[in-house]
Amino acid sequence: MNDNHRDNASANAADEHRSPMTGAIFWVAILFSAYQIWMAAYHPFSSQVIRAFHVGFVLLLIFALFPPMGGRNAGWRALGWILGILGFSTGLYQWWFESDLTARAGELTQADWVIGIIAIALVFEAARRVMGWGLPLICAIFLAYAVFGQHLPGIWAHRGYGLDQIVSQLGFGTEGIYGTPTFVSSSYIFLFILFGAFLEQAGMIRLFNDFAMGTVGHTRGGPAKVSVISSGLMGTINGSGVANVVTTGQFTIPLMKRFGYSPAFAGGVEATSSMGGQIMPPVMGAVAFIMAETINVPYLEIVKAALIPAILYFITAFWMVHLEAGRKGLVGLAKEDCPNPWTAVKERWYLLLPLAGLVALLFSGYTPMFSGTIGLALTIILIFGAAVMTGVKGLALRGVFWVLLGIGCAGFLEFGVITFFVLTALLLAITYIRQVGGDTRKMAVWWA
Repeated sequence: MNDNHRDNASANAADEHRSPMTGAIFWVAILFSAYQIWMAAYHPFSSQVIRAFHVGFVLLLIFALFPPMGGRNAGWRALGWILGILGFSTGLYQWWFESDLTARAGELTQADWVIGIIAIALVFEAARRVMGWGLPLICAIFLAYAVFGQHLPGIWAHRGYGLDQIVSQLGFGTEGIYGTPTFVSSSYIFLFILFGAFLEQAGMIRLFNDFAMGTVGHTRGGPAKVSVISSGLMGTINGSGVANVVTTGQFTIPLMKRFGYSPAFAGGVEATSSMGGQIMPPVMGAVAFIMAETINVPYLEIVKAALIPAILYFITAFWMVHLEAGRKGLVGLAKEDCPNPWTAVKERWYLLLPLAGLVALLFSGYTPMFSGTIGLALTIILIFGAAVMTGVKGLALRGVFWVLLGIGCAGFLEFGVITFFVLTALLLAITYIRQVGGDTRKMAVWWA
């Protein structure tokens, strides 16, 4: 068993003995989410500082979750926290000395040397702990080439770079550790991850699964077709293939196996369908955002370009499982066992509003950051609004409430993003007054 596996197993074992609601790691994650929302709403720091704090939070969480030697005792766990805090301090350093670093760009002081080397070393080690040896080794080869490449023969040689240039390029500025991928992660990706997570927990998974089951579950090879359609729908709010497998696969893979598909084919269908979620607009994978920044085109153009290929991808997957079902004579579920898809839409149609709002904003020319922020805000308000209305039976009263809440959200046009913070706080206070929505509050804090 390698170090990475030991670290994972030890972290899981530690989690079993500690409530996440009271753990320090949990509250660091809450602070990380709050920081990202604050940056998206007000952008109080420069892009360089935002990226530096983003990386600092990531390092803190990684070393707290995966301490040295698997955190087999309190000493090693404490060392993990020390390394994490050291990583976070690199962000603090760039914030505190931002003007000085800008003024002496490329000219490193002794403190700059120390912080730069620490940042580079901790990023390499954090990558090893999370992803294994592959990526760090590849990066180390390129780093060694930068340091020693001038000694290579022929076309492999370069003019040579000083260590100060390498540390300055990697550890400071916006072209190394804090380059375009970090900018995209700190600006867009985190927001869209939160957006998808809140929608999933609000009931979007059940809506998509029920709709897919109701439309194709009773047809030939229905369970596999459900996997394709539900994964495609999940791809609209979740650009992560892995997260897509986790959310839809736990339901569709056992269903496919129960109706005659081999375990290998069932897993293959789910993996293939879920990976397609990365190219399904409007919320696509991280590469789409990086592509938009790298080639300097609006994210909306990437969305437009991906739409037809994404649809063709899922049509192809759908057709292949249909042929496999015909070859093996596999049938679908009984019609009476499938939910009514339009009943599912009728019961949870409001969950589609944030997604519709996100699409409308993107196609209206707003930036992904603005659109994602508004989409996330609408999702949170919908979740807490539904919690406030728990137990309210009067249709007229419910209608008045949602109309007033909609008017309140429109105040954003006049007062800005503070409107959403005020409405969320007000709804949260009402849930406490009415003594409802306890699960919703816990869910919101957990998924933040």
